[in-house]
Amino acid sequence: MNRIGWFEQVEADVPAGDSWLCAREVARLAGYRFAKRRSDWRLGRWTAKQAVCAHRGWPGTDEVLAGIEIQTAPSGAPLVDELSISLSHRAGKSICALAEFPLTIGCDLEVIEPRSDEFVADYFTPEEQISVLAAPIAVRARLVTLIWSAKESALKALSVGLRADTRSVSVELDPLRVLRRDATFTGWWSQTGSMLRTIVARDPTGAGEFEFVELRAYDDERGQGSVDRVGQDPGATVSLG
Repeated sequence: MNRIGWFEQVEADVPAGDSWLCAREVARLAGYRFAKRRSDWRLGRWTAKQAVCAHRGWPGTDEVLAGIEIQTAPSGAPLVDELSISLSHRAGKSICALAEFPLTIGCDLEVIEPRSDEFVADYFTPEEQISVLAAPIAVRARLVTLIWSAKESALKALSVGLRADTRSVSVELDPLRVLRRDATFTGWWSQTGSMLRTIVARDPTGAGEFEFVELRAYDDERGQGSVDRVGQDPGATVSLG
């Protein structure tokens, strides 16, 4: 079973100081001129480092965190040695999904909110548009958000992001999958209040199934990180009612 872990934090979780950043990260942070960009970047790095600690069973002390460098690939995706990792942030919250190589993963965090018919027409495939039009009005905003978020997750996993045409990937809902001509991603999603999160994963070897688990911070008594198996079973149908 391939395990994909996810970990979330909010802005209030991030310390005021930067002693948990490594020297190169401190230098990079200094290059950001705008306060919001700095805040979002720090939140993402904090979340990613805490996720690595939870995944590895390491204590999240400043010394340990400073020893974990979150690098950036030419595509803009985050990099950590020996791990596949993806980040997303929205409305003061950040999510990090991670797994062992050679898995390919992507994650996205979205606020459920109305999106226009023009948005759906511009960014969704014809089949996805039919699914949206067939859905009850009461759940349409959530359905559109889910499809959009799954697309974003897949495009991150493909290391192209929104530079690619969002119609180049197609979302299927029962169960959640994202398909491209040369790749199929297993999807997972869950909702907390108005926030919806998606994660997609692909094993390039074609072997094994996936388990999506929420990671918890290092437990001093147990001496390790812990996991909660929460959210939607990737084999289950997507219920939007």
